[in-house]
Amino acid sequence: MREIMDCTGDAIKKAAQALKDGNLVAFPTETVYGLGADATNERAVRRIYSVKGRPADHPVIVHIPSIRSLEIWAEEIPTYAFKLAKEFWPGPMTLILKRSNFVKDYITGGQENVGVRVPSHPVALKILEEFECVGGTGIAAPSANRFGAVSPTTASAVKDELDFFLGLDDLILDGGQSSIGVESTIIDCTNEKPSILRPGAITGEMIEKMVGKILDSKSNAIKASGLFKSHYSPKAIVKLGKNALPGDGFLALEFVPTPLGAYRLAAPVNVDEYAKKLYAALRLADELGMKTVIALPPEGAGLAEAIRDRLNKASNG
Repeated sequence: MREIMDCTGDAIKKAAQALKDGNLVAFPTETVYGLGADATNERAVRRIYSVKGRPADHPVIVHIPSIRSLEIWAEEIPTYAFKLAKEFWPGPMTLILKRSNFVKDYITGGQENVGVRVPSHPVALKILEEFECVGGTGIAAPSANRFGAVSPTTASAVKDELDFFLGLDDLILDGGQSSIGVESTIIDCTNEKPSILRPGAITGEMIEKMVGKILDSKSNAIKASGLFKSHYSPKAIVKLGKNALPGDGFLALEFVPTPLGAYRLAAPVNVDEYAKKLYAALRLADELGMKTVIALPPEGAGLAEAIRDRLNKASNG
């Protein structure tokens, strides 16, 4: 069984060197745990795809230590993208930009754009800084789970999901539970105006306040993380609505009563807590061997939209 490492200074230095040596490191971010590799090492990035069972044409997001590194990975960056980066980085926002010549197809899935973000979790930032100190430029890091499955928000969930697939020199760092609990907002910045490809904690209202009206993304053909109709899916069947039967798992805000005979997976008091507990609740359903989960998504805009997006994709699975 793989040891989960506490995030001491020595462990973070070891993780940075492990990445530079071509190994994989699972580490915490504020959204979910990521499975990282040196983004300039094709063999290491290919191992992410192998460990996750990820399709080869599905791009990965590059994590960088600060906005100063942005122009290494992207070019022809719109002014509004710089405004968003200055306002929301470090934070749960990924920008899709025209890739620079530095970026290779194994990162982008063959596309001419790249997804980049600066995470705000202190452990993630420290790893990125240490990685830069040993000569690294960016860490490719999709969520640390098998492709299409529920994203992990704790180190123990990473171990449960991936321990069998990781190598002896790969590492898992424990930085506590992810504070947001759903993946980053993905914003397409390859046009004159931005559009949201995947909703998250950085909301449309927040983006429009900074840079003006955003475009509709329904006709957008860009491939990015988490855009399949079926994704974030537990083994249990997820259905959206109130009609839970005895033995079903049930997930809803605290004020919604639990149907008779159903098992309450979580009772979050607000939308923020719903996002934070969402994936743990879906994982709990699988741990308990449940066949069906009935989820009642929160209403409204903002983070509630991101929760509905994840549950809609989980239910398509």
